[in-house]
Amino acid sequence: MSAHAATFTADVPAVSIESSAVADAERMADTHLARTDEVEKVGTMVRWLEDIVRVPGTKFGIGLDALLGFVLPGVGDAVTGAMALSLLVTAMRRGVPRVVVLRMFLNIAVDVVGGLVPVLGDAFDLVWRSNVRNLELLERHQGELEPKARPGDYAIVTAAVALVGASVAAPVFAVGYLLGLLF
Repeated sequence: MSAHAATFTADVPAVSIESSAVADAERMADTHLARTDEVEKVGTMVRWLEDIVRVPGTKFGIGLDALLGFVLPGVGDAVTGAMALSLLVTAMRRGVPRVVVLRMFLNIAVDVVGGLVPVLGDAFDLVWRSNVRNLELLERHQGELEPKARPGDYAIVTAAVALVGASVAAPVFAVGYLLGLLF
């Protein structure tokens, strides 16, 4: 076998590997574009729910969530909850880092707890807007093929875990202290 023939046969697998890499890159790009479309659709729904009507001269808007909640109490919360779930599913499909998804859960938890207070809860919902916050987190990772968490994401989750721990520990210590005083 000549040297030229040996070189030719050695090049064939390289071409196959190269075309496989191109095919993989094309699949990744198609997947990225499909996920981008999904994020845009979810974003449109969030904007309808939160900011369909802008208050002139401000950045503040009122959406279907607030209007539904005012006319049919509880319905706005149910729609907001469904949207929150949709955002979380989209974030997980998009490959958003787990700590960012946890941060999204925390935004929802704050919204739920703040919304429990009668009358004031509706006002809180107008200000907090967990779905808008979560959409911003999702869109922040929109252009990344491999989304990465930021130090601020870890800081917020760490602070939330510390607050939850303190809110559980404080009453336990208070009861223990009071029992110690009594006995």
